Amino acid sequence: MNNYTAIIKQDGDWWIGWIQEVPGVNCQEPTRVELLQTLRITLAEMLELNRGDATSLS
Repeated sequence: MNNYTAIIKQDGDWWIGWIQEVPGVNCQEPTRVELLQTLRITLAEMLELNRGDATSLS
């Protein structure tokens, strides 16, 4: 299992965040809890997409 770094900040009424190690994984949500959940889902989707791209090259 890999570890990733989530950078999160509150910006007004919104929470914004991104995964430091994976470009393109960034989200915003009205609560911190929702943001963390959305970041996990988005990261998993991006890793699956990247894995699919890598296997289609062989």
